[in-house]
Amino acid sequence: MTGPAVILLVAWIAAVLAPFALAFIVWRLLRLNRASLALALAAPVVMVWCLGVWAFLIEPTTLTVRHVTIESAQWHGPPVRIGLISDTHVAAPHTDPQRIRRLVAAMNAESPDMVVLLGDYVGSHEPAAERSAAQRDEILEGVMAFGGLRSPLGTYGVLGNHDSWFDEALLARTMRQAGVRVLQNQASQIDRPGEPFWVGGVADLHSQRLVASVPRTLHAVPPEAPVILLTHWPDPFEDVPGRVALTLAGHTHCGQVDLPLIGRPILPSPGSYRWPCGLYYEDGRPLFVTGGVGVSILPVRFRAPPEIVIVTLRAALSGD
Repeated sequence: MTGPAVILLVAWIAAVLAPFALAFIVWRLLRLNRASLALALAAPVVMVWCLGVWAFLIEPTTLTVRHVTIESAQWHGPPVRIGLISDTHVAAPHTDPQRIRRLVAAMNAESPDMVVLLGDYVGSHEPAAERSAAQRDEILEGVMAFGGLRSPLGTYGVLGNHDSWFDEALLARTMRQAGVRVLQNQASQIDRPGEPFWVGGVADLHSQRLVASVPRTLHAVPPEAPVILLTHWPDPFEDVPGRVALTLAGHTHCGQVDLPLIGRPILPSPGSYRWPCGLYYEDGRPLFVTGGVGVSILPVRFRAPPEIVIVTLRAALSGD
């Protein structure tokens, strides 16, 4: 059993037993006429119990469908609706292939023009060779579930660091079998009524086979063509030129924990601290970072609910 799974088991045990233990202690204090002490003890324990149950057992299992409209001076032609799925982390706590099938159904219900997958489809850190056959099969079944996605312009994806640690060649091959166009320092033209556009995907920063390169990704894209750039990490955004209409990233999980007043105490990369979650504009260049679906390290989410996103990308209105 992995560390996160052990933590989740402890959370379940605490959620079940803590109310009985607290009730017994309060009962004993009341028998001793210590009502004030009983209240002083019960109030913070109940609050911590409620927060713990929400953060470890409830919020990580939810799914929010987020809608965002983004204007870009580099976008031409009619708007495009893009479905974003990221950081599913199958075989980590809270995520199995059945959950992936449910979120695929939720995405299909939104009828996006295209869907993009932004990496980290694998839970935990171990390479495929060190995992059980059952866990490898579970992960690959979760990836194959993306084959149920339906959109007129297709499904495109990049790999993340957990995928690189697992087996990036195997993951890419399985994604292609599921009908996903995997882009690793590559770009592809998408034909549609109105005006064609391009989508490019940057290789993972931890890839064992490729060096992540924004220039190489955009090499084949004509200078004036509208292009959407996919990257698992937000970090490559600092190298994205102004001609890119929109950059889409995942990886951050929106911190997984977003504390009032304190904010997000832990984020996974320097770029994640700079662009942790949501929509950013830098020098007119838009970047959207999704918090994704799954969990990593700790089986917890607090004020960072799992999400799939529908981004409507349109040209900037004249005069904006």
